[in-house]
Amino acid sequence: MGLLILCRPGFEPEAAAEIADWATARGLHGYPQATRGEGWVRFHAIQPEGAVPLPGARELIFSRQCVRILADLENLPREDRLAPILTALREAGTTRFGELIVEHPDSDAARPLAALARSFGNALRPALRREAWLPGASDLHKPCLHVCFLSGTHAVLGISEPRGERLWPQGIARLKVPREAPSRSAAKLEEAIETLMSPQERERWLHPGMSAADLGAAPGGWSFILARRHVHVIAIDNGPIQPALLDSGLVEHLRADGFTWQPPRPLDWMVCDMVEQPRRVAARMADWFTHGWCRHAIFNLKLPMKKRWLEVQANLGDFHARCEAAGVPVRTRARQLYHDREEITVLATSAA
Repeated sequence: MGLLILCRPGFEPEAAAEIADWATARGLHGYPQATRGEGWVRFHAIQPEGAVPLPGARELIFSRQCVRILADLENLPREDRLAPILTALREAGTTRFGELIVEHPDSDAARPLAALARSFGNALRPALRREAWLPGASDLHKPCLHVCFLSGTHAVLGISEPRGERLWPQGIARLKVPREAPSRSAAKLEEAIETLMSPQERERWLHPGMSAADLGAAPGGWSFILARRHVHVIAIDNGPIQPALLDSGLVEHLRADGFTWQPPRPLDWMVCDMVEQPRRVAARMADWFTHGWCRHAIFNLKLPMKKRWLEVQANLGDFHARCEAAGVPVRTRARQLYHDREEITVLATSAA
């Protein structure tokens, strides 16, 4: 039947263009359906049933959640939504699931559905267990069943592949950043670490004792997140850094320009949230890898008001081209995070 994608409201055209390009590159036939502001995109597949693959967990940029559609149920009776959904699952011939997520788009129009999603999940979960479709405790190594309410009478049933890690309703990581964080941007880096890396990668790539540079650090939100993980940070910014952060002994502040400063020695990490033209940022990020100044990086690319998907492709393409020309292979993942607005966040890591 196709795919259902949840995205940031207002970025439906970008999510639609991205999934269309993804499908074309894999020889899949179909077309996207999207309405700006609704927070979801549907990709209609024109091919045999069951032949629609799912993108990888961190493969799409503008998708928060992507599921393969099992059933599209419109005109659900408000007095009994449960029976039609159980019938649809029987007809789909589904196997056992490891987890259930009941969700809704993150749009203004759909937010009133939050109470319905919570209460319906409480009713559906025991019913699935009675049918032996759901275990008593979550099994992250089995497919997850998604029920997405697009309205009070319209639900899409979908399935996502097992990932061996926690899935979030709406694809939004519910994270708490301490009040003492110097800025709200701290939540952005925490979300990037949580969503762009697997638990195994976080353990290998980001651990106490590592070194990092934070370009455009003031007032210190991203440095704060790294210091919480006991990473030694050089905060680069001509602006002030929160004094309490400097007192931690893990953060050193240098008043310098993030576009010209060079580290005295290779570092494990570089992070960057500078407000600047995305092509200029991408070019500077490539410098860090081609000169061997870091092994991993997380940085933001601000987006224009129009042709945002094309701009993303151009910026990431330029970044990779510069690295490849220097003989430095680099892998990237990117996502428009919940805490991003007119931007995307990129994780880059040296393939070596």
